[in-house]
Amino acid sequence: MKTVITVAFVLSVILFGCQSEPTMQNYFVGKQQQPGFSVFDVPSSIINTDKASLTPEQKRVLKTFKKLNVLFYKADPKQPKQLEREFQTVRTILKDTTAYAELMHFGSGKEGGSISIVGEEDKVDEIVLFGSKTGGGLTVIRILGDDMNPADAMTFLSVLQNSELNMQQLQPLQQLLKP
Repeated sequence: MKTVITVAFVLSVILFGCQSEPTMQNYFVGKQQQPGFSVFDVPSSIINTDKASLTPEQKRVLKTFKKLNVLFYKADPKQPKQLEREFQTVRTILKDTTAYAELMHFGSGKEGGSISIVGEEDKVDEIVLFGSKTGGGLTVIRILGDDMNPADAMTFLSVLQNSELNMQQLQPLQQLLKP
């Protein structure tokens, strides 16, 4: 009898202990094959800094970056409510204050965006950029890394400007942006 109670307790902990809340990662995975969505990863290897002379600060910032996850949804004029549902789903995920902390919100209503982080202010593991436009669609970009600092964003951009991007790895984005 004691064994049955122990097994029941362990199973209940496993079942109820699992997080059933939606996450941004689950959202990306769930949308990969759906019509209107484009999802792809941009690895850190796209940044070729072999020939660039980087400052110690730029090298430090570059080491914190792992990859980008990018999701685009282009609104379908035949299904106008779908954009609203996707917008609400992303906003609900980002409103989970136990996981995401909003740093900035810009625009108004359904046109605009936000910047949110996962982690502590100076030890960020994920930065989420979210933007939407009524009738146009929405974009979510997850910047993944280790111990990133949001203040280092400008330094990261300078590294991108000084590097030679591996355009081969940007093929999915180039195909997506073609008219």
